[in-house]
Amino acid sequence: MNTATILVGDNRKTLSKIPDKTIQTCITSPPYWGLRDYGTATWLGGDEQCDHLGKPFSTRANINANSGGRDVKNAEMREFYKEQCGKCGALRQDEQIGLEQTPEEYVEQLCSVFDQVWRVLVDDGTLWLNLGDSYNASTPNRSGTNAFNDGRKNRNQRLTTGGVSGLKPKDLVGIPWRVAFALQARGWYLRSEIIWHKPNPMPESVTDRPTKSHEHIFLFTKSAKYYYDHEAIKEPVTESSLKRAEYAFHSDRPSTKNASMGGEGIHTEKMGERFVNPDGRNKRDVWTVPTKPFTGAHFAVYPTALIEPCVLAGSKPGDTILDPFSGSGTTGIVAILNGRNYVGTELNPEYANISEKRINDEVGFLGTVKVNHVD
Repeated sequence: MNTATILVGDNRKTLSKIPDKTIQTCITSPPYWGLRDYGTATWLGGDEQCDHLGKPFSTRANINANSGGRDVKNAEMREFYKEQCGKCGALRQDEQIGLEQTPEEYVEQLCSVFDQVWRVLVDDGTLWLNLGDSYNASTPNRSGTNAFNDGRKNRNQRLTTGGVSGLKPKDLVGIPWRVAFALQARGWYLRSEIIWHKPNPMPESVTDRPTKSHEHIFLFTKSAKYYYDHEAIKEPVTESSLKRAEYAFHSDRPSTKNASMGGEGIHTEKMGERFVNPDGRNKRDVWTVPTKPFTGAHFAVYPTALIEPCVLAGSKPGDTILDPFSGSGTTGIVAILNGRNYVGTELNPEYANISEKRINDEVGFLGTVKVNHVD
């Protein structure tokens, strides 16, 4: 029976409880920069009865299903107080990542987490990192300064007090690649940029650019040689590829005819092994996986079908998989169902409880789950 352990607390502290070189692979999706408040703040001073949410700037009924943010239960989006409540003067105390004032601060905070991930990974371990991007706001907010948004009209989350220095209004910020290059500079091998293609993307009302229908998954490794089971995630070979191989074998053209039969083409054996193996082809770097809703309180949930190839390629049965941003526990579910152990870290105790129940419901007798609160 495999185990899932969820460590509750700031992952920059909880990861220190994990011994060196005990994790085979890390699969995670951190909070995207400037898009959501995950409700982990406490407030110092001010009015204890104040909700610290500010005035609503949108009351569309469908917001709570899609927008995220602290106020989703009230189905309205509100001004966001990052450092001090604008109504009662209380000071915000918060350890969550994603609300930094600048992209540079966000990148540095993520890198500090992945420095710890580097320590706990075995030498042939891998890191699979899913990240989405943000846009610099196209119009000023009510205070007269630019804010950030996720590129959808009327869904500006206003999570900061100003726009990105050096960027124009409407510019794509480029967060995934900023993080990728920073990790590369810190010693990680950047081995692959995988595109998560969403055939059912969130609708957007923009008319001056294409609708966003993808996110990035970066494959990083700790060493030049690392564990990667390509056989476990092979894709089916298309019928057209098999027909081309058959044609090459039987063709009388010297430039096409198989070399083992006197032609100038490549050996059928090699071509079959590398390109048209009937057992499957090497997995491509564009993964088409539909998004799926989750009715729990955690609203940023990636689908299990997106995580399974990472689990299968990056680990063996019995290995331990880490997610330092455990959230609703999707990585843990896929890990246990595939015979792996799981360690997750989560800042929000409510999400930790949600993931504990969700993992238990999904894996049944295949695994056990425990939640540990770390001081």
